[in-house]
Amino acid sequence: MLLADDEAMVRAGVRAILDTDDAIEVVAEAADGVEAIDAVRHHRPDVAVLDIRMPRMDGLAAAAEIRSSVPETAVVILTTFSEDAYIARALGDGASGFLLKSGDPRELIAGVKAVADGAAYLSPRIAKRVIAELSSGPGGGIMARAAAAKERVSVLSPRELEVLALLGDGLTNNVIAERLFLVEGTVKAYVSAIFLRLDVTNRVQAAILAREAGLTTT
Repeated sequence: MLLADDEAMVRAGVRAILDTDDAIEVVAEAADGVEAIDAVRHHRPDVAVLDIRMPRMDGLAAAAEIRSSVPETAVVILTTFSEDAYIARALGDGASGFLLKSGDPRELIAGVKAVADGAAYLSPRIAKRVIAELSSGPGGGIMARAAAAKERVSVLSPRELEVLALLGDGLTNNVIAERLFLVEGTVKAYVSAIFLRLDVTNRVQAAILAREAGLTTT
């Protein structure tokens, strides 16, 4: 994975946490968004962990560029800033995870592993904010959103709905494949088709839609 933060001390601390898990290897570090993009293009890591406020290019802009140019690399935002605008922009630009530096170190390891496996991960504090946002505000009532979500997913085939439901439960592609007795490549094709037909850009957005439509079991 790649780790990008403009503060060397922070990078060292985050790396120390990640190094406690033998399944995670930090292959490169970067001090700004431009370096992060270059490193991702060179190393092609499974995951890029990015701070938001960095010189030359911030983490949100870097995340959007990485997801566009190297889509196989999942992006996790790790930051001290939890403003709604940052969360919305990060998820809208395709980030698969949003974690707070003030959170439990175990959340960082769990989040990196989750997005590496093709799932999405939000820190508990961020998840609560997202859920609250989905259930409030103009046009944001639970019933209204459920009706709109059901209308959107009605364009999917029965098999696509099955895949979307399991995606909404937070399952990775390989687990979905096992559940539905499919090969993982077929599941990836279904996920790509679902993203296209629902006009979403990442698993977080698809999972939220699945939950709003009442497809999930957890």
